[in-house]
Parts: sequence; C-alpha cells; structure tokens
Amino acid sequence: MKTSISLAAALTLFASRAHRARAHYTFPYIVDASGTESAAWQYIRETQNYETQNPLTDVTDPLFRCYENNTAAQTSTITLAAGGTYSFIADNTIYHPGYLDVYMGSVSDATSESAGDGSVWFKIFEDAPVYDADVEGFYIFPSQTTSNVTFKIPSATPSAGSYLIRVEQIALHVASVYGGAQFYIACAEVEVTGGGSGSPGPLVAIPGVYTGYEPGILISQSPSQLVYIAQGFTATFIFQTSTKLIPMEPIFLVRLLCHPGFGSSRTDFGILY
Repeated sequence: MKTSISLAAALTLFASRAHRARAHYTFPYIVDASGTESAAWQYIRETQNYETQNPLTDVTDPLFRCYENNTAAQTSTITLAAGGTYSFIADNTIYHPGYLDVYMGSVSDATSESAGDGSVWFKIFEDAPVYDADVEGFYIFPSQTTSNVTFKIPSATPSAGSYLIRVEQIALHVASVYGGAQFYIACAEVEVTGGGSGSPGPLVAIPGVYTGYEPGILISQSPSQLVYIAQGFTATFIFQTSTKLIPMEPIFLVRLLCHPGFGSSRTDFGILY
C-alpha cells in the first residue's frame, strides 16, 4: 500500500530534521599535533547519539561518562605527547551557547568498558567566555559557532599508563528546568608519552561530578541571572604538579547571546571561581 503525506506535514518533518542537524552535534574526530584528522570514531568511542545527535540530559546516567556502551574495545588508541596541542572536531557547528571543558582520566586499559571508574578525572581545559566588541559589547563562549575544541595536554602529565580524554559541552539554552541542560560528550582513548611527574588534581568521578542542581547547570533564563558558576569543581587550579600550580583564568561577568526563540534575545551570565 502506498503511503502519502501532505505537503505541510512533509515541510514540518523536513524543518524539524534540518533544525536537529543544524543545532545538535557529536565529536567523532580528533586531530593530532601534526594536524592530521582521524577517521570518524577511529580513536573516539562511538557515542549512542552518532545518528540522532541527541544530547544527554541526565547527569546521573552511567552513560554520562562517555555516552557509549560496548564500543570501547572496537576503538583504536591514539598516542599523544604530553605538552602537545590537539583538537576534538565536531561533525557540525557547535550551535548552542554554553560552557565547555575537557577532562582526562588515568586508566589501566583505555579499551575497557570499566575504564574511568572512580575519582580519576581531572580538568585540563575550559572554554572561558570572552568579550566580543562586535556583539554589542557582550561576552560570548568562543566554542559556539565553531567545530574545533583545541586543548593542550599538560607537560607534567604522568606518561605511565593510558588515559581517556573527555570533551563536554553544556548547552544552556533551555537550562531553566531540571534536566534542561544538554550535554554533548565524547571520549578519546589515548596513550600519553613524554610526560612528567605531576600529580593531577583535583580528581572527580564521572558520573558523580554533578547533581544537576548546580547553578551552572540549572539556571534561570532571565536578565537578572548575572552569575554563571563554572562546573566540575570550584577550584582555582586545573592541574597540580610537585612544584607549581597552573591557574585557570577567572572571568567574573559574562553575557552571551541566547538561543533564538527561547526567551529574550540575550541572557546575562558570569563565571566565578
């Protein structure tokens, strides 16, 4: 039997799929220090949303670590040098405004599904908001409208053993209700070489790092909301060595453009440490 569909219904379906393709994203690629881009999901664990691109919203879900299930063993391990600069590449533009960070977790075997259990994760990068004079004096998150997430592996990272490197973007356009924040996540399986004798920290568990009620995850979409608190841990330092601490840059008041169609044309945020 032949099925027909009205023109209006067809246009609605097309528009919804086009919006999803434009607004949502995954991180299937990683670029090494030479600028060579991997094949899709070659070194990144294939996430469960590789087709739908739908985000995770439950921070207590066991999938919150890498958003995958049973793809660890089929993923290859990439060798990266400590001190080098690398990039996650999204399959689409990072459309939604929001906080972005990169974690590393020391593991005995990156190809194991249990890799990353416990408090082994430490933050190595965050996308701090910056001032943009071309946006009417507003601050923006640099990752929005790009497809690259560039980060550096700290040179003091211990090179013994394997790591998972996890990219996480927290889209905030509908974060005024519990479970509204959208998490776009991926994990690379990595062997680090040429590292040092640093002691990474503070260490957190993933899942477990968030409850979902943190003010940087559950936030009011109103101009009176002037503070956005960076997530993961309230700390001045993202990597601790035996001799020095490498500080994060503090940003105290941030304004970023709001997602079109959600509330006012712009929403105020900030980051405090």
